[in-house]
Amino acid sequence: MYTLFKKEISSFFSSLMGYLTITVFLVFTGLMLWVFRTSFNVLDYKYAGLDGLFLLGPFLYLFLIPAITMRMFAEEKKNGTMELLLTKPLSEFTIIFAKFLAGCTLVVISLIPTVVYYWIVYRLGDPIGNIDTGSVVGSYIGLLFLGVVFVAIGLFASSLTNNQIVAFIVAALLCAFCYLGFDSLYALVHGKTALLLRTLGIQAHYESISRGVVDTRDVIYFLSVITLFLMLTRLVLQSRKWQK
Repeated sequence: MYTLFKKEISSFFSSLMGYLTITVFLVFTGLMLWVFRTSFNVLDYKYAGLDGLFLLGPFLYLFLIPAITMRMFAEEKKNGTMELLLTKPLSEFTIIFAKFLAGCTLVVISLIPTVVYYWIVYRLGDPIGNIDTGSVVGSYIGLLFLGVVFVAIGLFASSLTNNQIVAFIVAALLCAFCYLGFDSLYALVHGKTALLLRTLGIQAHYESISRGVVDTRDVIYFLSVITLFLMLTRLVLQSRKWQK
């Protein structure tokens, strides 16, 4: 599994797409937080917080993570290496999990440089350190969970086709629905049904963790969604054997 994990990481950074994806995330968030005069600008808003990063992050990941995962299975199928990979002494789940871990690693790599934003806001606070660190840590955990869920969704979408563009579009649509779709439905209904619909969506749980309190229910929700899409991906891979 480690060999496949290492292959995925090296493959990502050997292509322009790998560097471009992480660069776009960092440059865009940096410009919105420090340069452009928007409601996200820390200096203009004069509030010691990183709310802008955690509001923008999910929407950037809606497009950037599908760009990371779109090739993971689709490229294997297109190049004819998928069958070769399945003949190795590796289970379908081992193959999926190796690719999943590679995608999660890239999400972590994209987040690490943003810690500099926290340090800057920490130093700019009046007095120094006047920032809600608990809320920031919770928001980072929430954004990490959200990114990992999007990786699982992206893997599933990539397993459905041998076309990377199709995999990207399907993954982006699924991620958007899981993040925003249930909240949109929530606005159309009322009562307990509305609350149930909202709790099915990622956004409600992401916002809950972002308050700085890591609730067990939110963690279980994220782990359940991740497991669901990994199992669906495994089912798609197994169906290739059934067809043969």
